[in-house]
Amino acid sequence: MTDEPPRPPAPEAHPGERATRRPRSIDPRELGFTPRRPVPWLAPLLLISTGLRTLLAMLFGAYLDKRELQNAFSDGTFRQVGPDGGLWLDYVADLGDGFDATYSVAYLLAQPELTVDGHRLPRAQTLVMGGDQVYPAAGYEAYEDRCKGPYQAALPVAPPERPTLFAVPGNHDWYDGLTAFLRLFVRTRDRHFAGWGTGQSRSYFAVELPAGWWLLGLDDQSGSYLDDPQLTYFDEVARKLTPESKVILAVPAPTWVKAVDHPNAYDSIDYFIRTLVAPTGAQVRVLVSGDLHHYARYAGTDRQLITCGGGGAYLYPTHRLPEMLEVPPRDTLTRRASTTQEYDLAARYPDKARSRRYGWGIFARLPFRNPGFTTLLGTLHTLLMLAMAGVAVQRVGTTEQRLFSVPLAIMLVLAMMGAVFFAKPPTAGGKRHARHWILGVAHGLAQVALAAGGTWVWLQLPFYDWPWPLPAVAAVVLYGPVSGLVASQLVALYLLVAGAFGVNLNELFAAQGIEDSKAFLRFRIDPDGTLTIYPIAVDKVSHAWQLNPDQSPTAPWLTPKTPLTPRLAEPPIVIR
Repeated sequence: MTDEPPRPPAPEAHPGERATRRPRSIDPRELGFTPRRPVPWLAPLLLISTGLRTLLAMLFGAYLDKRELQNAFSDGTFRQVGPDGGLWLDYVADLGDGFDATYSVAYLLAQPELTVDGHRLPRAQTLVMGGDQVYPAAGYEAYEDRCKGPYQAALPVAPPERPTLFAVPGNHDWYDGLTAFLRLFVRTRDRHFAGWGTGQSRSYFAVELPAGWWLLGLDDQSGSYLDDPQLTYFDEVARKLTPESKVILAVPAPTWVKAVDHPNAYDSIDYFIRTLVAPTGAQVRVLVSGDLHHYARYAGTDRQLITCGGGGAYLYPTHRLPEMLEVPPRDTLTRRASTTQEYDLAARYPDKARSRRYGWGIFARLPFRNPGFTTLLGTLHTLLMLAMAGVAVQRVGTTEQRLFSVPLAIMLVLAMMGAVFFAKPPTAGGKRHARHWILGVAHGLAQVALAAGGTWVWLQLPFYDWPWPLPAVAAVVLYGPVSGLVASQLVALYLLVAGAFGVNLNELFAAQGIEDSKAFLRFRIDPDGTLTIYPIAVDKVSHAWQLNPDQSPTAPWLTPKTPLTPRLAEPPIVIR
C-alpha cells in the first residue's frame, strides 16, 4: 500500500465545457441537467419497484457484489492537510432527492465561508458524502439530475485550493450493484466531481488527517458483511495506526440505533473496530453515518455516535429515538463482541416536540404529495364499491357489467392483504411482530368499513339505477376521486396511530416528503489535535432560485431569492 501526497490544485483549463459555460437561464438545456421534484415515495409504481429492488438486493446481493473485484484497484491511502497544518472537513449524507433541498445544502457547502451563530466557518478542504447520493435508485440519469448536477451548479469549477471528495455508498447506491457509484466516484481519469476532486480508488477509503487523526470510510453492503479485499486493505491501514491515533469512522447506516430492534445490526462495525483498530491501541472517537434523515448524537465516555442524514432527502422523525443505547447490544449473537457501553442521547434535530408536530402534517401532505397513491386508493375503493353494490342489490346485470365488477371476495382479500403488507413492507427489514399484524388487520378492516359506508351512500343516490355503463362512468368520475381522498385520510390516520407504536414510522414521514429541517456537519481539526464538530441546521430550504449575477468561474450558478439562514443544531462538540 502506498501513500499519496496531497493533490495539487487542478488547473482550470480542463474543468469541462458544462462547468465553464455559465447558464443564461434556469432551463434544463442551459443547466445541463433537469432539476427534479422530491421523490413521491408512495407512488404505486415506485413502491413496487423499490420493493423489488430491495428483494433482489437481499436475494442476489452477493452475486452483484463488485467489492471482490476491487482487489485489482489501487490500494493507496490519502493525506489531507490544510495550509495552516489543520483541516476543515464537511460531512453530508442522503442528498440526492428533490432539487430545492439538495441544492440548498450544496449551496451552503460550496460557499467560501459561512457565519453560523457567530462562528466563522470557511469552506472545507475535504468533503465526505456519507451514503445514498441518489434516490430512488442508482443510475446515470438519476445521479446527473439529483446529485452531480446540483453540486455542479453550487461549485462549477475547482477553486484554487481544490477541495477533495470522498464518498461512502449507501443502500440506494447499491441497488445497481454499485456500478454507477464506481463510475462516478472511483475514476482513473477526469478525477473530479463538479468543483471537488475525487480522491478514492475503491468504494471504501482511508485518509490520514492532521495531528494523528484518521478518517476511515467503510462499505458494508447495507450491513451484510465486510469483504476480504476490504479487510485486507484496512489491515494495511492498521499498520500505520498507533496508540496516539484517533479515528473518525464513516459508515453507511447508524447500526447502533438499528440494533435496538435488530441486535445483530452492529456486528460488522464491532468486528471491524475489535479486530482491526483496537489491537493498534488507536481509539475510534467518532462514528458518523447517514441513512436516517435527521441529526442525532449519542455521547459515551470516549466516543460520539452521530447520525446526520440531512443532505436533501425527506425528513425522518426524531421523537421515537431511544434516550439511551447499549452498544454493542447485550443480546447480540456474536460471542466475541466488545464490552457493552452505554450512550445517552445528547442532542437531536429537529427536537422531539417539533418532530411530533411534523407527524400531524400527514393529513394535509399525503394526498397532495402522492397523487398516484390517492388515485390508486380511489380506484380500489371504486371497484370495491361496485362489488359490494352488486351483492347488496342482488342484480345480475348485463354481461359487460358482470365482467366489469370484480367479485367481492377477491376485492376483500386484496384489501386485507394490501393493508397487512403495508404494515411491514420489504424495505422495512427485520421480523414481523404481533403489532404489525394487529395494526395491519385493523387498517384493512377500517378500509373495508369505509367501503361499506361509501357503498351505502352511493346506493342512496340515483347513479346506480342509470342504464349501463353510465353507473360505471359516474363511479369513476365522481366516486373515485372522493373515495380516494377520504381513503387517503384514513391511511393518514392509520400512519399516525401506527407510528406511535413504532410501525410505519418511515412511511409516516416519507409520505409527507418534508424538505425542511436539513443538516450537515463541519469538522475542524486544529494543528494541536483538537476536533470541533459544528452541526449546521437549515430550518427552511429555498424554493425560489435566480441566476447569480456574479460571473466568476467558481461562483454558484443559482442563488436563493430569500437568503438561507443556517444555525447550529447544538453547541459545537469539542473532542481532545
